[in-house]
Amino acid sequence: MKSRPSLRRLALLGATGSIGRQVCDLVERYPSRLALHALVAGSDAAALEALARRYPEAHALLAHPAADDPDRAARAIDDLMRDPEVDLVVIAAAGSAALAPTLAALEAGKDIALATKEVLVMAGELVRERMRRHGSQIFPIDSEHSAIWQCLWGEKERAVRRLILTGSGGPFLRRPLETFGSVTIAEALAHPRWKMGPKITVDSATMMNKGLEVIEAHFLFDVPYQAIDVVVHPQSVVHSMVEFVDGSIKAQLGIPDMHLPIAVALGFPERLEGVTTAPDLATLGQLSFEALDLERYPAVALAREAGERGGTAPAVLNAANEEAVALFLKGQRRFDDIVPSVRRAMEAAPPARELTLSALVEADRWARARVRASVDGAGRLRSKLPA
Repeated sequence: MKSRPSLRRLALLGATGSIGRQVCDLVERYPSRLALHALVAGSDAAALEALARRYPEAHALLAHPAADDPDRAARAIDDLMRDPEVDLVVIAAAGSAALAPTLAALEAGKDIALATKEVLVMAGELVRERMRRHGSQIFPIDSEHSAIWQCLWGEKERAVRRLILTGSGGPFLRRPLETFGSVTIAEALAHPRWKMGPKITVDSATMMNKGLEVIEAHFLFDVPYQAIDVVVHPQSVVHSMVEFVDGSIKAQLGIPDMHLPIAVALGFPERLEGVTTAPDLATLGQLSFEALDLERYPAVALAREAGERGGTAPAVLNAANEEAVALFLKGQRRFDDIVPSVRRAMEAAPPARELTLSALVEADRWARARVRASVDGAGRLRSKLPA
């Protein structure tokens, strides 16, 4: 008789965000497979309280960065990441705040379902070193990396020729380039396929998300940057592909629904039954692909440059982009200023003497300050920091 899969207890960091809410949906749908042991949120106390009432058996922790005792909150999160009753840590918190908890979980030998791009973008080298030392694994939640991961199941490393990340092209795939200076916030947030948070939606519009995914893929799958490509696929049905040395290409298809890659990570090595409906290929009619327009989407090449440079350059890229996007969403920066301001920060960033967590945190802080200082009251660029 085949044994039944055991219950997997989750510590969920970023419980009140988009990914966190979908994790909770899956816990409710598959109670014999998934359970919540801990819920951590950043600042939305009301949403966390609602989740705590919904899951009274789970520990709930609010880790507001402006709390009276931030060190105490950090210690409490560290303890949860190392809790022996946790089977899988789900990292779905936004931005660089997810980095320290991820490293703590890896040091405790925990496997991680990872949705936060910034963890590998900022600290891929540190993360990979801790994985090797402690025997931990990372299961990607991002739809593109989940697709590549699934395509690689059962394959030998030497059989892989290249990874092919797909991107929809966002809302401005056909928009004339000369009009990018007049893009409104509402237009940038009108993604044609996916429903996501504001920051990642703007990243999709600039395609900085694909650039960050190139860096992630390098660290997740130990593939050189020159063997990672990006193609535009407007339908968002083929989530990514792998090309093999014999000339074959394997692709993973699915409807645009984040429940599926989340479920693949939470259930691995088993699949959860009936997570989504499969794409109706006859109804789709056609799937199209086109080359990435580097003039329209310069963020991809900029991110690749940061990844190849290594050290703290990816951390600077990530932090500068976060700040530039935040300023755009506040109406203090034009859409077509986002990527140039990230490039200026990268060009001005001082090199770190060694790659440590504190060096990454300092590079992150420096880049944010640099971008914030470059904006005057009218929202135009004005550098206040020395180059």
